[in-house]
Amino acid sequence: MIRFSQFSLARGVKPLFEATSFTLNPGEKAGLVGANGAGKSTLFSVLRGELHPDAGDFSLPPTWRIAHVAQETPAAEKTALEYTLDGDEALREIEARIAQAEAAHDGEALAHEHAAFADADGYTAPARAEALLLGLGFTLAQTREQVASFSGGWRMRLNLAQALMCRSDLLLLDEPTNHLDLDAIVWLEDWLGRYPGTLVIISHDREFLDSVCNVTLHLENRQIKRYGGNYSQFEILRAQQLALQQSAYEKQQKTVAHLQSFIDRFKAKATKARQAQSRMKALEKMELIAPAHVTSPFTFEFRTPDAAPNPMLVMEGMRCGYRGDDGIEIPILDGVTLSVQNGQRIGLLGANGQGKSTLVKTLAATLDPLGGTMHAGRGLAIGYFAQHQLETLRPDDSPLAHLARIAPETREQELRDFLGSFNFSGDMASAPIGPFSGGEKARLALALIIWQKPNLLLLDEPTNHLDLETRHALTMALAQFEGTLILVSHDRHLLRASTDQFMLVAKHRLQPFDGDLDDYRDWLLQHAAETRAAAKAASQAGASGESARTSEASAGNRKDQRRQEAEARQKVAHLKKPLQNRISKLEKEMEALNAEKATLDAFVADPASYEAAMKAKLTDAIKRQGEVHARLETLEAEWLNAQEELEQIG
Repeated sequence: MIRFSQFSLARGVKPLFEATSFTLNPGEKAGLVGANGAGKSTLFSVLRGELHPDAGDFSLPPTWRIAHVAQETPAAEKTALEYTLDGDEALREIEARIAQAEAAHDGEALAHEHAAFADADGYTAPARAEALLLGLGFTLAQTREQVASFSGGWRMRLNLAQALMCRSDLLLLDEPTNHLDLDAIVWLEDWLGRYPGTLVIISHDREFLDSVCNVTLHLENRQIKRYGGNYSQFEILRAQQLALQQSAYEKQQKTVAHLQSFIDRFKAKATKARQAQSRMKALEKMELIAPAHVTSPFTFEFRTPDAAPNPMLVMEGMRCGYRGDDGIEIPILDGVTLSVQNGQRIGLLGANGQGKSTLVKTLAATLDPLGGTMHAGRGLAIGYFAQHQLETLRPDDSPLAHLARIAPETREQELRDFLGSFNFSGDMASAPIGPFSGGEKARLALALIIWQKPNLLLLDEPTNHLDLETRHALTMALAQFEGTLILVSHDRHLLRASTDQFMLVAKHRLQPFDGDLDDYRDWLLQHAAETRAAAKAASQAGASGESARTSEASAGNRKDQRRQEAEARQKVAHLKKPLQNRISKLEKEMEALNAEKATLDAFVADPASYEAAMKAKLTDAIKRQGEVHARLETLEAEWLNAQEELEQIG
């Protein structure tokens, strides 16, 4: 196991950890969470043996093989497939010894190494590496392309594939979803669910943490505290602790501040009631997690937009794409017909490269359509956020200078007050933004948009670079936004809380998606399985083509062939039956547990449940809630495995 005992470590003059202790058992999957600067990356360096404690002890089994995602990718003259295979260092070492034995004409050593190669699953390694690359979004043709031909984001995917290829005992993943689209994230969740080793993940994607992790390590106040369960369960437990602390404080102050406490409680409830009226779905989550975020660095809200037209935008037969310098058109989407109504909250789904960002750029009028028509309503005010906009910020200018440029008539104090709500206060408001982090620059870009009071928000991956606390603040703000929203994001929690309908961008078309994100996840997994099967069939077609023709020629007459086909169908039906019964049984149990979970969630979310008289019942409910959630995760994994087996049978 991994053991930290009275562990202390400082970087320079800043103490990061002081006499903290925790353990991780083999096979556990831990999410590492905490504020930026709390020491998450430093802890990874300790686990990799790059840093050592100033005091206390740290240990992990000396035989463990550790895998992590490299931050740099050499522009190697090798294919993506070969680069991924390099992740299995043990296999590469065996291959090197085979080459040495062949060069030395040592038959005994060659036989020994070929046996070792078979024991290491060397003959299936290319197929396993190919499956990793396909799952992470590469096409079969791209697996044969040179590493040097890929851009930075795709090289990071290659590094991730290489880390997953390693037969590791401990896998360290630092923000693995940053360069992935939702399709690849869903595939990665499924892969990590089957990973047999110990896993430690740093991520700002709460649904990813919920899906993968069964332990949460929280870094705060120079301590590392272990919580059993995923991120949502951690928030429930932490919310309970904070609520109990608040309850104790209120009892101590009851004689001197009873009236003020009463007013504060009802004021908070009134705020939640207002949120419930505007965005009921978002509030169901926000009510539950709000106590865990009482120490958030800031909150903000969108200014009330001016009157908006209806419809806001109308597109008819529009083609979206690019024109090269030579005038040649590169169409991405075709036949886009859509009327954006006032108050709609649309989430765009689809794999990277399908055209989501192209569509948003066209809607924002930063990209001219290749054909068709687009009409904007009178009074339309668009607020557009995309990652490339961070590059348009001037590094030598301050947040105050950026805001003054778009609001030259506004008093400086009013601008400072506004920036302060985004945590740009004091000297930070007048400091050059060049040294700012990516998250701070993203916050500034959002602030500049919000100042202009848009009635249509176009957000393209707004959570990149944002930590969990800032994502929470953005989710709360979007839940109360009174305008129209079109959102592209791989953050499913943000999509669930901020949108109420989805549209799918795929196969050069925009079409409604009739379902929720769970339906989309099922659709993705099925689509990925079909893609892998097609790729496997294509790779085997050349080798098996001749033998297939020979087999057909010798199969006998048509009558025998039909008989064989009927027997094959009966065999498939016989194999399918127990799986179908198992799936039906799993679905019934999941349905019952989901109903119980809804009751428990409602009870835990109710502020009245935190009264002193309800303490025992609340503790039991939270315990049962964790048990139900864990059982549901197990059942869902079994259901997915059974479905995959069913698909493989055909």
